[in-house]
Amino acid sequence: MLDVLRSAYPSSDRSKNSGFVWSPSVGPEELQQGLGVSVKVTVISDHVREPLTFTCDGSSMVDLLIYQTLCYANEDLDHIDVDHYLLKVCGQAEFLEKGNLLRTRTQTRIRTQAQTHTHKCTCTYTHTHTHCHTQTHTRKKANMFGSFMCEVEIGLFSLPALKVELVLHVERLVQSVKALCSSLAAVETPDITSALNQLPAFTVALPDYSLVGECVFSLCCISQGLKYNSLSHNAPTLFPFLFFYAPYILLYPPLPPPPPRVCFPVQINQLPRETQLTVTLYASALPPPGGAEEKGSKQRRSIDSLGWVTMPLFNFRHILTCGRKLLGLWPSTPGSNARSSSPNFSQPDSVILQVDFPTSSFEVRFSTPPPAEFSPQYDFSRLDQHSQRQLQDVLHKKSLFWLTPEDKRLLWEKRSFCQSESGALPLVLASAPRWEWACLSDIYALLRQWACLNHHDALGLLHATFPDQELRRTAVQWMDSISDPELLDFLPQLVQALKYECYLDSPLVRFLLRRAIGDMRIAHYLFWLLKDTLQDSQFSGRYQHLLAGLLCCVGRGLREEFDRQCWLVTILAKVAQSVRDASPSSRQAILREGLEEVKQFFSVSSSCRLPLNPGMLVKAINIQSCSYFNSNAVPLKLSFQNLDPRGDNINVIFKSGDDLRQDMLTLQIIRIMNKIWIQEGLDMRMVIFRCFSTGRGRGMVEMIPQAETLRKIQGEHGVTGSFKDRPLADWLQKHNPTEDEYEKAVENFIYSCAGCCVATYILGICDRHNDNIMLKTSGHMFHIDFGKFLGHAQMFGNIKRDRAPFVFTSDMAYVINGGDKPSSRFHDFVDLCCEAYNLIRKHAHLFLNLLGLMLSCGIPELSDLDDLKYVYDALRPHESEADATMYFTRLIESSLGSVATKLNFFIHNLAQMKFASSEERPVLSFAPRVYTLKTDRLIRNLFVCRHIRTYSPSKGYAFVVKVEREGQQGSVLVQRSFEEFYELHSKLRLIFPSSKLPSSKHILCLSLCLSPPPPEICWGPVSGKVVGEVKLSISYKSDKLFIMVMHIRGLVSDGTDPDPYVKLYLLPDPQKTGKRKTKAARRTCNPTYNEMLVYDRIPRGDLQQRVIHLRVLGEGAFWENTLLGEAFIPLKTLTAGQCWADWHQLGTPSTDSTR
Repeated sequence: MLDVLRSAYPSSDRSKNSGFVWSPSVGPEELQQGLGVSVKVTVISDHVREPLTFTCDGSSMVDLLIYQTLCYANEDLDHIDVDHYLLKVCGQAEFLEKGNLLRTRTQTRIRTQAQTHTHKCTCTYTHTHTHCHTQTHTRKKANMFGSFMCEVEIGLFSLPALKVELVLHVERLVQSVKALCSSLAAVETPDITSALNQLPAFTVALPDYSLVGECVFSLCCISQGLKYNSLSHNAPTLFPFLFFYAPYILLYPPLPPPPPRVCFPVQINQLPRETQLTVTLYASALPPPGGAEEKGSKQRRSIDSLGWVTMPLFNFRHILTCGRKLLGLWPSTPGSNARSSSPNFSQPDSVILQVDFPTSSFEVRFSTPPPAEFSPQYDFSRLDQHSQRQLQDVLHKKSLFWLTPEDKRLLWEKRSFCQSESGALPLVLASAPRWEWACLSDIYALLRQWACLNHHDALGLLHATFPDQELRRTAVQWMDSISDPELLDFLPQLVQALKYECYLDSPLVRFLLRRAIGDMRIAHYLFWLLKDTLQDSQFSGRYQHLLAGLLCCVGRGLREEFDRQCWLVTILAKVAQSVRDASPSSRQAILREGLEEVKQFFSVSSSCRLPLNPGMLVKAINIQSCSYFNSNAVPLKLSFQNLDPRGDNINVIFKSGDDLRQDMLTLQIIRIMNKIWIQEGLDMRMVIFRCFSTGRGRGMVEMIPQAETLRKIQGEHGVTGSFKDRPLADWLQKHNPTEDEYEKAVENFIYSCAGCCVATYILGICDRHNDNIMLKTSGHMFHIDFGKFLGHAQMFGNIKRDRAPFVFTSDMAYVINGGDKPSSRFHDFVDLCCEAYNLIRKHAHLFLNLLGLMLSCGIPELSDLDDLKYVYDALRPHESEADATMYFTRLIESSLGSVATKLNFFIHNLAQMKFASSEERPVLSFAPRVYTLKTDRLIRNLFVCRHIRTYSPSKGYAFVVKVEREGQQGSVLVQRSFEEFYELHSKLRLIFPSSKLPSSKHILCLSLCLSPPPPEICWGPVSGKVVGEVKLSISYKSDKLFIMVMHIRGLVSDGTDPDPYVKLYLLPDPQKTGKRKTKAARRTCNPTYNEMLVYDRIPRGDLQQRVIHLRVLGEGAFWENTLLGEAFIPLKTLTAGQCWADWHQLGTPSTDSTR
């Protein structure tokens, strides 16, 4: 099979084997919604000095863009082969594939650079016929067998020898036999034991086992239960029934065998091809010695399941099993949804059963019946109204998991009327009452006649409910046309669906390997998904074979790349565990020490792709930029140096000790939701980031730049900031000072908040405190850390911590409304939520299929149908759009009116303050160490003596403070600036929110009294000659002062027009930290600026004490800047919400100075 797959993708054919990571693209549905979209492109080339920036239509071909770039960079194109050029995404090790439209790229950042490529790549698919790891194990077994034969020959030659020598040779022979048995699943059969007993006696210590138990056998067809479906193959009359000899339980010494023969009352021609034999071993406790068993205890004695094993009755060649079989039992674990069809030989302490099937001189083969020639098909409208309503109600259930027996009977009876509904095929097939051989022809005819299913519906046919090989082959065939980016969206589910295949060589296995060979990105993610599933002991053997097949197919280059990634992940996991186990005070030092090993890794490996994304190609780690988060798992914040010199550093989070499979699944579902919205023309502005598990308990998470948690945003307003309405709006206003920027940020917030409300409700995301919700400076809101979902809420005793349907609080509504009163924008928000909710409901079957295929993945909170039922109830597929709109509107009202969410935020704030270490408490920037009563004594008195002028680190003024402490003689003088006093005041308010501290205006008054302005600064109206006028627009809102410098007129010059610019100070400002300035205008006495200068964190009480000091200077080339005029504008009459727009006179100071 592997040779056939490799031969279809020769390394010499670059059309099938490019060796590049192609940038993912969107589907045709998104393209239709993107008509008229323009894309800003920046092209950087080594042949030109300046980058080329232009705007082109999103429907432009990548080939045309390459040609335009070459025209810009080269004058003569006659000697240039355009086919040798590709467009590379700047900062990413991925390329835009030719033949695609420019807007097919799913990423928003498409700054590209043109590079010449001669089709050389580190990870090119070089096909080398490399044997897998099984070769090593085979060689070991061959060596053991050779040793055994050698000992046999020595024993035969030593028969005439002395008895002592013969005993020694026999002992070595026995040891070689036991070594060979140990390598073969640690099994010693009764035949081997009997043969060893016939050798001359020698002393050997054997373990003593005792067990009282019984074996229970069952016959089933995977998940369809025991169905006596007829199968017609040429079954001989000698074996009309299925029977086999009961097994020996191969412990030592062997137990007496159970009854000699087990027979099922099922004819062989009634067995489905996918029938499996299940053997379960039960045991009960031994009675107490001496027969002193209490009366009635025999009836109360519990019977426990010790293990189970399954095996298919027909092998992959469709031949009935015969002869002796050794079956290793798997330990019984509750909650297991999928059962491996392979025996357990991987665990050395597993119980081995020997089962003897009857043998014959001929093979019993299962023959697949052909489809029936005729299958009726009728129009749905031919049914009566009552039947139509009944059938529609059943079809609206969208999932086969909750079909009642009556539903199944109706669907199968009316199956000929359902073919107009293409998505109804999984429901109809799940309703088939019998899958015996006589019925397969009609089922296959129905399957062939049914319209080709789309990829979403075909996924439903790969569940364990449908084990039939022909059915699964058809489902894979329907999925063959899926694009590579869409296949990546469903890849985790397809890897899990491999558990439901009866045989290793299946159409699904061939499909995944073929697509992995054809696309490097698919190969990358398939490798890590298979690597992660190796932890599943039941299916590790199957996934090991698939992983070996993948490595054999992709070639040497990619295998070496995977080895580097595994090496890097191993090092990072060791570093993360060391940091986690260390004390908080030593974690940073241990982190730096551990990252030295990562540095050594990059000295050996020049580059490495991160498992998170094959487009992330890094060459080093920035140790100084790495740190850790103070959470329970202590995840690492890592900063890697991009191999692309034009790209930014790549920051990721590495977690060790957390199972990231649940986060990975949640983000996958949200990503698919976002694609559905875009396909329907609704861009919810969702922040999509990647999370990938690289093994049980470890993985990587992509970091989103310029984002902050709601706790830190609300914490700027104190510990009770979660109860206030203004924190989010003020924070967005601070990072978006202009009106246009703020309105754009609010728009992004409205859309992304609506998307988060819908997604978190459908998936039942819980544990939503304000450290799990983040906000970007651009207004995009998103959620992180999905440790609780599907309604598994965090509990406080018997009280659910998450009481609201989803997180939507009054501070979020404040941003949407633009205030504390409802506005029309809130109506738009509600309509947006309901529209997004109804769009997802139309694809309810897709999300139920995706989650249903993950039931066997081992995620604790997705283990049975009750967990899946939560999503089914949240989607409400049986309701109309109008009913769903009313329902979700009530949810919004309930969430907004819930006090529990804010209380939850507040409790989380208190918990963070209570359990935070001293390093996590608010620390003063000018006094970073921790002061205690024991080491520094209590401050008894503190006096502000005077102020002095300082020159280091910059010019300004400082207060001289006299400090007296208990137990110390004399006093200490320290210098503190006004900014340091203000910082102390802010930190005290965070720690003691309920205390009545003096307002910041008292500190400001202290500054005004003790820090008079320097002599050259005039606080009064302009004196002297008027040298011009300046027009300003001044407003105050949300603790922010907005000053728009609009125009200047009538500047006085000395004959040469100056290059004027405006510089502002907000007094008092002894440290000159409040300096703002405009750009310089060229050669004019009447410049126009219209530039907005913003001062944030200006309390309303401080505003009346502030004065704007405006200076107009002329920019000079070889001499100091020239002061052209200045003005002082007091703000004591400015009120919140008021806007001043007026001209102010410029005058000359009494003493000329420049700054």
